[in-house]
Amino acid sequence: MFRGAISIWRRDMLVLRRSLFSELLAVTAYPLTLYLAFGIGLKGYIGNVEGIPYSLFIAPGLISMTAVSAAFNESAWSMWFHRRVQRTIEEYRVTPITVYDIVIGKIISGFCQGTIKGVAVALVIFILTPFRFPPANLLVYLLFIFLGSMIFSCVGTICGTMIDKPENIGRVEAVVIVPLIFMSGIFFPLSSYPTKFLPVILALPTTAIFEGARHSLLNGTLDFGNVGVLVVTAAAIFILAVYTFNRKIEE
Repeated sequence: MFRGAISIWRRDMLVLRRSLFSELLAVTAYPLTLYLAFGIGLKGYIGNVEGIPYSLFIAPGLISMTAVSAAFNESAWSMWFHRRVQRTIEEYRVTPITVYDIVIGKIISGFCQGTIKGVAVALVIFILTPFRFPPANLLVYLLFIFLGSMIFSCVGTICGTMIDKPENIGRVEAVVIVPLIFMSGIFFPLSSYPTKFLPVILALPTTAIFEGARHSLLNGTLDFGNVGVLVVTAAAIFILAVYTFNRKIEE
């Protein structure tokens, strides 16, 4: 069971290993630039946020952002490249590998790559700042990273399956993914929103990812409401990813 998914995951990990250093260098540049600009550049102008120094307030969000963004990019570009350029997907169809194997393999691959790249950003932030947390909090935090990476991997799989022009993947990321991430309280508390908008913001799965991850990493608390939002979203988007991929390869 899942043997095909593990085979796809191993293939993606072998590809990552060949260019691991350059991948980590590229993926850490953006969140670290944001951290230096906001967390360090503005710390003299912004005091504590929700009782937490501002540089520590944004650190868990930037680590989580790196992980889920990497999961999306890996799934979207890998699926598009294998479908449109290498034609690997056509080769999978003549093997015992199922549609579920392909989608699950991409999800596992996206999670692993997201975790590796998130850890790289975390290590650099640890070196630059006094950001620390109790090791026991890490297990709860990884629950949010796993669910968030699963959601973003499925979204990436759908994009890589449906989109034929590669530049449109970048457009989806710029118009949909990035706004959802930045609206979810990485750089400011959700209490800053007008009351009438707050229910909509709280319903976003990205809010559940970043708010849940922050509270779990810094305080060790598990918000079951956020977990519920992510579980329902992950189940729905997984079904949609399988359905979309299955219909596309049958065309």
